[in-house]
Amino acid sequence: MIDGSPMTPLRSRRAAAMLMLAASTMLAAAAPLAPTTPAPDFTLRTLDGQKLRLGEQRGRVVLVNFWATWCGPCRQEMPHLNKLYEKYKSSGFVLLGVNVDDDSAQAAGVASRLGVTFPVLPDADKRVSRQYDLSAMPSTVLIDRDGRVRYLHRGYQNGYEVTYDQQIRELLKE
Repeated sequence: MIDGSPMTPLRSRRAAAMLMLAASTMLAAAAPLAPTTPAPDFTLRTLDGQKLRLGEQRGRVVLVNFWATWCGPCRQEMPHLNKLYEKYKSSGFVLLGVNVDDDSAQAAGVASRLGVTFPVLPDADKRVSRQYDLSAMPSTVLIDRDGRVRYLHRGYQNGYEVTYDQQIRELLKE
């Protein structure tokens, strides 16, 4: 019985279908992010309030960088990312900085001090960060023109920007 009514065969099948749909949705949401998997779509507002949807970037190579103001390696990496953005933005490259701080004003201040010119997207409720199953800060995801994850980098050390540069060039050539 559901809600006090006897379970008919039709209601039983509907209930089973709903349970299977819910389970598959949960599994899909929990699917690990890995190369060749579709990049989870999201929509966030930029610091100046414009809506930006990842799915609308199809046809471009996209680097999504998850960062926080309290993360030293994140702040160290930002100027290098900005150079890559400036170098390749006219070639079909997009860089999105998803900030996970609770205070977007703080993120805006740090981005401004570091001279960031690429879009910064506050994710204060961590919805997008959960979609991407972050386990390290910063985390960087390179997405090809078809919307598939091609490279995933967790953390940052000096020299990673050389690897990013090579991977961006490779994806732009495809």
